[in-house]
Amino acid sequence: MATGQQNKLAGQIGEFLVCAELGRLGVIATPFAGNVPNFDLLAANENGGTVALQVKASRGHSWSTQADLWLQLRLEGNKQINDGLFNISNSPLIYIFVTIASSAGQDRYFILTKGELQKIHVQNYQAYMEPRGWIRPKNPASFDCRCTIDDLAHVENNWQLITERLGAFGIPPTT
Repeated sequence: MATGQQNKLAGQIGEFLVCAELGRLGVIATPFAGNVPNFDLLAANENGGTVALQVKASRGHSWSTQADLWLQLRLEGNKQINDGLFNISNSPLIYIFVTIASSAGQDRYFILTKGELQKIHVQNYQAYMEPRGWIRPKNPASFDCRCTIDDLAHVENNWQLITERLGAFGIPPTT
């Protein structure tokens, strides 16, 4: 199990790796060291256009979240009740998932919007809970939800999502 310090370092490494990759694409990017609640980095173009980015880093092959951030869930006894999609804020926010490799240059990046991420988490959580009758076996009150590299493979190296947004602010998208 990762310690708090290991998790903090993974987050820091992930943010700087994303900044470096964006720099290679000709995009200015800067981290905020966890001081901004809703995003981790700002990417900018030379005309002052910016795009906020949320970075999630892992040394493994999955990322954890809480399903009740994506679905309206409540408990009735031991059974979870799904009242539909949670109305998330800022669904266009760009998320970048980073797998930190043990060797430099082998890291992987998965880029998508918060709205797209919600669909993945909802699908995964429903696929896990429906066969169990919406009762978690060990801890009925747990809303633990995960996405994996396989879930995100279709958005690997989707840097154009960022460059296209910045293109709307005056920098042509990179190819």
